[in-house]
Amino acid sequence: MLVRQYPESLQRTGKSGMTDKKTRVYLVEDHTIVRAGLVALLQTAADLEVIGEAADGRTAVAEIEELKPDVVLCDLALPGLSGLDVIQRVVKESGGPRVIVLTMHHDHVWVQRAVEAGASGYVLKGSGVQDVLNAVRAVASGEEFLSPRAQLESQVEPLSPREREVLTLLAEGHRSREIGDILEISSRTAEHHRARIMRKLGINDVAGLVRYAIRNGLVDENLK
Repeated sequence: MLVRQYPESLQRTGKSGMTDKKTRVYLVEDHTIVRAGLVALLQTAADLEVIGEAADGRTAVAEIEELKPDVVLCDLALPGLSGLDVIQRVVKESGGPRVIVLTMHHDHVWVQRAVEAGASGYVLKGSGVQDVLNAVRAVASGEEFLSPRAQLESQVEPLSPREREVLTLLAEGHRSREIGDILEISSRTAEHHRARIMRKLGINDVAGLVRYAIRNGLVDENLK
């Protein structure tokens, strides 16, 4: 769904007479009110310009390729394609712009996934407006940016790919012996992985692991 495209980037002239190109920003956010607020915020900055916006992932990928923004602000939960898929396609596959994730998901799993997909920044929607502006400017200049809460989460010891597999199977209701059969490991090794996962996440029971897995998108939220 096409939302809006903006005119080509304007330029501003400083006191020195040199012409500086504005940082061209593209927004990907499915909530109209949030998107409008971001547009209003970014337009208050003389050095930034919103050149387009989309409410779904597929439209965003197509328009980003056409408009070639400098920075993309992208939510994770999107219709069509997820935010992680958008990042993967525009950064790793197309060598496109730098991407900042703007999301409500603060868990270290999401921070890790976003960075692995190619994101250069991660800002929580509960952050101050200055964090958003700082993130865009930092990322546009080639730096990385994590908002304070995301930075704390990124320091949590992440789960290994095997541990994520075990956690997913646990959350789906499989016992250690079944997990061992599925992953071709011993039930004892499966139990060792479960203990390590609990220690890393600070969770003491399987019910807590199930809630964690659902909250972080490892299993269907409608899982019974």
